[in-house]
Amino acid sequence: MAFSVVLHPAFLLAVLSLRASRSEVLEEPLPLTPEIHKVSFQLKLQEVNLEWTVPALTHEELNMIFQIEISRLNISNTIWVENYSTTVKREEAVRWNWTSDIPLECVKHFIRIRALVDDTKSLPQSSWGNWSSWKEVNAKVSVEPDKSLIFPKDKVLEEGSNVTICLMYGQNVYNVSCKLQDEPIHGEQLDSHVSLLKLNNVVFLSDTGTNINCQATKGPKRIFGTVLFVSKVLEEPKNVSCETRDFKTLDCSWEPGVDTTLTWRKQRFQNYTLCESFSKRCEVSNYRNSYTWQITEGSQEMYNFTLTAENQLRKRSVNINFNLTHRVHPKAPQDVTLKIIGATKANMTWKVHSHGNNYTLLCQVKLQYGEVIHEHNVSVHMSANYLFSDLDPDTKYKAFVRCASANHFWKWSDWTQKEFSTPETAPSQALDVWRQVWSENGRRIVTLFWKPLLKSQANGKIISYNIVVENEAKPTESEHYCVWAPALSTNLSLDLQPYKIRITTNNSMGASPESLMVLSNDSGHEEVKEKTIKGIKDAFNISWEPVSGDTMGYVVDWCAHSQDQRCDLQWKNLGPNTTSTTITSDDFKPGVRYNFRIFERSVEHKARLVEKQRGYTQELAPLVNPKVEIPYSTPNSFVLRWPDYDSDFQAGFIKGYLVYVKSKEMQCNQPWERTLLPDNSVLCKYDINGSETKTLTVENLQPESLYEFFVTPYTSAGPGPNETFTKVTTPDARSHMLLQIILPMTLCVLLSIIVCYWKSQWVKEKCYPDIPNPYKSSILSLIKSKKNPHLIMNVKDCIPDVLEVINKAEGSKTQCVGSGKLHIEDVPTKPPIVPTEKDSSGPVPCIFFENFTYDQSAFDSGSHGLIPGPLKDTAHQLGLLAPPNKFQNVLKNDYMKPLVESPTEETSLIYVSQLASPMCGDKDTLATEPPVPVHGSEYKRQMVVPGSLASPSLKEDNSLTSTVLLGQGEQ
Repeated sequence: MAFSVVLHPAFLLAVLSLRASRSEVLEEPLPLTPEIHKVSFQLKLQEVNLEWTVPALTHEELNMIFQIEISRLNISNTIWVENYSTTVKREEAVRWNWTSDIPLECVKHFIRIRALVDDTKSLPQSSWGNWSSWKEVNAKVSVEPDKSLIFPKDKVLEEGSNVTICLMYGQNVYNVSCKLQDEPIHGEQLDSHVSLLKLNNVVFLSDTGTNINCQATKGPKRIFGTVLFVSKVLEEPKNVSCETRDFKTLDCSWEPGVDTTLTWRKQRFQNYTLCESFSKRCEVSNYRNSYTWQITEGSQEMYNFTLTAENQLRKRSVNINFNLTHRVHPKAPQDVTLKIIGATKANMTWKVHSHGNNYTLLCQVKLQYGEVIHEHNVSVHMSANYLFSDLDPDTKYKAFVRCASANHFWKWSDWTQKEFSTPETAPSQALDVWRQVWSENGRRIVTLFWKPLLKSQANGKIISYNIVVENEAKPTESEHYCVWAPALSTNLSLDLQPYKIRITTNNSMGASPESLMVLSNDSGHEEVKEKTIKGIKDAFNISWEPVSGDTMGYVVDWCAHSQDQRCDLQWKNLGPNTTSTTITSDDFKPGVRYNFRIFERSVEHKARLVEKQRGYTQELAPLVNPKVEIPYSTPNSFVLRWPDYDSDFQAGFIKGYLVYVKSKEMQCNQPWERTLLPDNSVLCKYDINGSETKTLTVENLQPESLYEFFVTPYTSAGPGPNETFTKVTTPDARSHMLLQIILPMTLCVLLSIIVCYWKSQWVKEKCYPDIPNPYKSSILSLIKSKKNPHLIMNVKDCIPDVLEVINKAEGSKTQCVGSGKLHIEDVPTKPPIVPTEKDSSGPVPCIFFENFTYDQSAFDSGSHGLIPGPLKDTAHQLGLLAPPNKFQNVLKNDYMKPLVESPTEETSLIYVSQLASPMCGDKDTLATEPPVPVHGSEYKRQMVVPGSLASPSLKEDNSLTSTVLLGQGEQ
């Protein structure tokens, strides 16, 4: 009983446990095996299409997972495994697509599938079901033995994609090589007659495609290939925007991105489709970047657009939503007018397109003159106006207006433009004037300068400048000058009196306020100190000490340093409490000296020079070296001079000069320094400190030695340019000493020769001239009569021994006495005594002339001439015409009487050339018998013969010619 009690519960537990285990086995669903009904392919897309069903499906629909396995060449070569989840309905086929990376024409594929239930409605399945049977996908084509094929044909793909090219060739074709354009492609062998070429990340080369050409090296060598059409990647539309201008249409626009069009109709331009989600409308755009959407009346304010771009390879979409009232882009304002009010005001009016009385626009008004722009905002419903004020006279303006929504700003409308000009008016500003004064020929030359008025000050086109010059000493008298524009200066010539100068400028509407300038007596003659300043880049800092407290201001003027007094003068006006300023100018250049003058202007408009300053913005090294001359040299020194070098017109302040000297000895004595040049040549250097010293004596040199020198100035920026050295040789010491001795001696000898020559000429002229003149002979003064100082020569002082008759009555024969030997019988042993006065006794001194060339009275009368003749006359012809005992008669009858009767002052001597021999005969005969010149005749000087020798005895060797002895008292 007890055992049965214990056994019964145990039995029950065993039965229950067996029932539960059996129940679990029965509740797990049986595995479902898919059944493939259809396998197809699309060779153009290289796509395999698979279709299957799940038999014995216990539910109307179940979520299932299918595992698809694909093998290539054989079922053991699995190349693809994919899990595909989908909802399966009873008695409804499931479809799936797969794209092969290898053209299907080249190789066979095998496909099988199995399933797994993945649904809560069914008991969970712990493992995959059974595989379906294999299905073969065979699109392979056959190839003839001598031919080759390539796949795919004319493939279209995106840039950056990967593609595999398949080559199939017959059994007689081997070793096929291919090129992409001109680049070789290396492939892999799939089997004995199939090769694969894999191209990764292909690039876009041309919209006409990329060529692949292949050729076999063994077998038929026919070229075959294909074309890859690589397209640009389709981009998503950018900056999509929609707006309305009249609440009737929506203008939508976008940026399409790159063009993906391919030629040969392989791919057309991408399409753009605009769909609105609230109205369920879709519109295809005919343009690549815009579309106009028609707004239906009373439609919604909110819009939600999707813009889709699509080409053959892919799609891209972008979304935009907005409120219509927030996307209002107004049209440009219309009916814009401008009314000119005076010379400084103008009123502009305009209208806007109506959007209802409750719709407000904000309009922006812009006034432009040159680069200056003024903007103003105005609220507008239908029309508006705006007044422009403070305009410049005689100015062209441009007025603009545009509008936008005032409540929800989206975009401004386009500008509406209007141009207008204001009229002229008289100049409103006095001229800024200045002057430059200098003296010339005792007068003052005044150059007046003025700056042109600004456009806003001239108020019109300037025509002329009027100048009134008033002498303060004569205020009622003034001079007027007119200078026509565009001149900015003029010259005046004034005396040294004080003057007032008034200057105005005119346009067509009137004159400007006058500018006054006063010239004092000392204007242009002020003497002030001048200091040196150092500029900075493009500027000078000028400062000065105030001179007096009674000043109206200061004027600083400046110009570039030049030798001409006239320059491009600039000036700057400063206030009365200013003692420093910075002068800047774009015209400042390095290496140019600028001169500054500071003037103080008094309340009387007088300008007084306070200070002068000079400086450079940047000093440069000198550009020119001086021209050196050597005025003097000795055996031990030579002098260098460069007086013509102008140190005031250089590229910097000349601080001194560097003198370089070199020679073979190269001994540098103090204060010379031994230095090296950039070319490593050694020489001696001497530094002349100061620009005024332009002479240097180089000493301690060797005679007859060659030296080379070079002189260059230097500034704070450095020395002048390097140039060639000049050579100089010192003279010999002995020759130099001899020169010092010989030169004075030579001068003394030369002076003595000059003096002696001058003295000899004087002696010759006084004692024995070439042609003696008795009136000038100083010998006569020795025997001149004291009683009659006018007597030149008295006949009574001489005792003649021979007389020659020159003149006689017409028709008679002229008797001549020839030179040569006299007849002995005709020559007296004693000199004949020819008394002319009763009281005369004894011999007296006489003058004996051996050369009588002419008779002054006869020469003056023209009745006598020279009678030259031969000296070959006979002895009787050379004798006297009258014997000695008849001398007195001859003298008395033919000669003495006319001489005594003639005044002493009118008496003349008759000279006959000693070269001639008088001829006897008629004067007519003289003309027919030409004279024969006598050679070897000589001139014999005059002499004074004492009385005892008045009649010397004549011997045979005497050659006295034309001898005349004049007795005392005869002339």
